[in-house]
Amino acid sequence: MKRLWAPWRLAYIKAPSEPGCIFCAKPAADRDEEHLIVARGRHAFVILNRFPYSSGHVMVIPYRHTADFDSLTPEELADVFRLTQRATAALRSALGARAYNIGMNLGRPAGAGIEEHLHVHIVPRWSGDTNFMPVLADTMVIPQSLEDTYRVLRDAFATPVRPRGSDA
Repeated sequence: MKRLWAPWRLAYIKAPSEPGCIFCAKPAADRDEEHLIVARGRHAFVILNRFPYSSGHVMVIPYRHTADFDSLTPEELADVFRLTQRATAALRSALGARAYNIGMNLGRPAGAGIEEHLHVHIVPRWSGDTNFMPVLADTMVIPQSLEDTYRVLRDAFATPVRPRGSDA
């Protein structure tokens, strides 16, 4: 039997399931730090994943409740991908990310944990971050607390960045 001490998971296990959609409720509550919302756009927002694959795992989510990617308006689509690009820049500057896994799981068969509200996952990666723990123990190690990651990324989003390759 494999065991890993992860006391932060107990709150998730014991918490009653929240009514409604958490991706609608969190930004509407206007308590960004509590809900780990690191940045907001006009049509979408960026939130830390509370149960991440690695430190800095964020999601970009449209405010409008939809699971249908094809239903996104041009403005929503542009904001989602502008924030996705901004998130990679923030992860690079704040956490030194070297690469990213970016994707969406649309529908339960595709692996969506919350299938009723689409969201883009951005998982930062570093050279050598696949170590013996996930390979041999099927366990991920998250080296930074969510609160610390939140503060670092919030500050990185507040700092303007130039797109790579830009002379502006």
